Amino acid sequence: MVTVRARITALSLIVSSLVLVTAAVALVEVLGAQLTTSGDDAARTRVAELVVAVRRDRLAPTLEPVTDDGLVQVVSTDGTVLAGSSNLPRVAVDTPARGPEDLRVVTFRAPDDDETERYRTWRQAVETDDGVVTVLVGTSLESVAEATATLRTTLYVGVPLMLVLLGLGTWHVVGRSLARVDRIRQDVDAIHEDDLARRLEPGPDDEVGRLVETMNGLIARLERAQVQQRAFVADASHELQSPITALRAQLEVASAHPDGTDWAGLVADLLEDTDRMEDLVRDLLLLAVGESPLADTGRLVALDEIVSQEVRRLVHRDGVVVDVMTEPFVQVVGDPGQLARIVRNLVENAVGHATSRVHVRLDVHVVVTGPEAVVRVQDDGPGVPEEQADLVFERFFRGDAARSRASRGTGLGLAIARTLARRHGGDVELVTGTVGACFLLRLPARQPPS
Repeated sequence: MVTVRARITALSLIVSSLVLVTAAVALVEVLGAQLTTSGDDAARTRVAELVVAVRRDRLAPTLEPVTDDGLVQVVSTDGTVLAGSSNLPRVAVDTPARGPEDLRVVTFRAPDDDETERYRTWRQAVETDDGVVTVLVGTSLESVAEATATLRTTLYVGVPLMLVLLGLGTWHVVGRSLARVDRIRQDVDAIHEDDLARRLEPGPDDEVGRLVETMNGLIARLERAQVQQRAFVADASHELQSPITALRAQLEVASAHPDGTDWAGLVADLLEDTDRMEDLVRDLLLLAVGESPLADTGRLVALDEIVSQEVRRLVHRDGVVVDVMTEPFVQVVGDPGQLARIVRNLVENAVGHATSRVHVRLDVHVVVTGPEAVVRVQDDGPGVPEEQADLVFERFFRGDAARSRASRGTGLGLAIARTLARRHGGDVELVTGTVGACFLLRLPARQPPS
């Protein structure tokens, strides 16, 4: 199996080798071209100077070449060397021109002291009073070849050495980074479901450090979810235990004393306990859905009609008067049954705690994110004690005031209301500092038809 470390190192070497080889070839070619161009510029300038000297008859017998290994020669038509550099014999190195010639470049071999070299030579023939004179100024091509060869040899050694150093450096750096990742993997693997309180050591503030912070956040969320799940299971077991125990006790008594049992009353009691368990199980299944966003199956719903219908069901329940005021054509997107359940739970909670009256009001407010439908449910009861303000939305929570009229409830009404509201992109919140208890249901609204 090829590791990530090996793949990254190989990729860096491949890319670097392509870049370095291309750069080396280009460097050698540029050096050769630059040396040749530089020699050409100097040779052309020297040819022009010698042409002027020939025409003015100011030609010195010994001439300096443009480079140490270059050549300079001025030759008449019959091959007589009129002037030349000291490294050349007094013999024409190239065929003299028979007539005037424009400046051009030629390549030939010529002696250089005791050796023979190839020269890139610029020549021009001009007419003088003594006839046609040919001017030759050249630079050694072998010096260019030697310079490029030296550079090429250096690159033959330098490029592989650079690649080796780069490969070792990449292997080391990637290895250190991946070693941190491997340690993190081992630490995460060592965290068991019963040990979610552990956290990883972030280390330096880099990409790996930020990954650790993200994983710590994930572990924290898992820990909270586990705590909530265990609390939920414990509370659900406790709540189901009471009606099951009551059922068993009544059945055992009836089985032990069948002649003295009021079977009609027993059936009524059993049905009441069964209804309570059925309501509890239904609420638990509804809460199991959680606060995940509503699927795309939601449709446009008239919230004002839902509020009015739910209030009509409870308008005089338990001697409590429920009055309602709604804006018309308030529309939201969602599930009608779940939206009705939210409103029903809020109103039933208010009726269960009210002294004599509950006020329900539906308005539409414009906020930064757009129009928002707000259902305000307020009762005239004792309200929510300050120390319980953060607990009323907990599952199975019942305040002291709830133990009288609302004692038949499951303690899940407000928890279900908030859960379903959040599934619809809204929320349920408790307003503090009011007379009685005041709950607000906020939902994203659609603009009414124009």
